[in-house]
Amino acid sequence: MDPVVVIAGLGGLILMLLLIGAPIKPLRYIGQGFIKLLIGALFLFFLNVIGNSYGLHIPINLITSAVSGFLGIPGLCALVAIQVWVL
Repeated sequence: MDPVVVIAGLGGLILMLLLIGAPIKPLRYIGQGFIKLLIGALFLFFLNVIGNSYGLHIPINLITSAVSGFLGIPGLCALVAIQVWVL
């Protein structure tokens, strides 16, 4: 694709959002989801730091961060159970 077309399209989209306004609810839900992913990654980081002495390591990726972030401590316990008993 031609770079001029891409830049013009993005400029038009930005101009349209400035004139009409951004939809607030979808942006809020996206922001909350992103925060939960970050919290899940922090849960996993601290679990890996503490679990290192017990030989427990759960990789930090999008899926495991989503499980531990959206489900919280029960999701983290489920990941530990899967790691210990299934894998």
